[in-house]
Amino acid sequence: MKIDPLYLLPNLFTGASIYLGVLSIAYAFVERFEIACWLILISLIFDGLDGRIARLTGTTSRFGVEFDSLADIVAFGVAPAIILFFYGGYNYGKFGIVIAGLYVVFGAIRLARFNVTTNHNEPNMFIGLPIPSAAVFIVGWLLFEINFSKTYPEISEYILKFLIISSLLVALLMVSNVRYPSFKKMNFEKVNFGKIVVLLMIVLAILFIYPIYTIVVGITCYVLFGPLRAFYHLLKKRFT
Repeated sequence: MKIDPLYLLPNLFTGASIYLGVLSIAYAFVERFEIACWLILISLIFDGLDGRIARLTGTTSRFGVEFDSLADIVAFGVAPAIILFFYGGYNYGKFGIVIAGLYVVFGAIRLARFNVTTNHNEPNMFIGLPIPSAAVFIVGWLLFEINFSKTYPEISEYILKFLIISSLLVALLMVSNVRYPSFKKMNFEKVNFGKIVVLLMIVLAILFIYPIYTIVVGITCYVLFGPLRAFYHLLKKRFT
């Protein structure tokens, strides 16, 4: 039985995503937390490329879908939870263990639910916070805390407490019915590419100058968008 080499290409990117997740765990174990966080963000790039390459080359497969889910639970579930626990979660005893465990379990539930309902969902919306977004939220705030604590060590503890509590809320959002926008199937027919290019260049410039702040602000706005949207529609439905 011959295998088309093109089928290997997207799965190589998926494998790279898993490998970077494992590397991030290893760096967290030796307390190289900043590198560990950046490896998760790089893994996110590979995760975004594998599906797009599969669709562009017409090599989507059930194996690729399942492999991608396994990669996500390692790179965006287990790895961020372990990094957070090793960085400071262990200081909170059993509560820190519970937070890390629930984050991984809820992330796995989120992925399983996505796989079984993907054909029935709205094409431009996610039900529940995607696990890659949850991972970016955790490692983004960790990077912020690591760099901020160098200048203001006296408030480092408060940022870590905020992150621990937020991690539980993010885990709950993954298994909620709160909807989040998906950018995978955007309609580009009515898009003004000139404005998009200008906006993209501005964002990239800001990202280059202030990478950590840009990531934190962007992902926090995305995480808050879901609950705020749900609250808005609830009020609209009640008063109309």
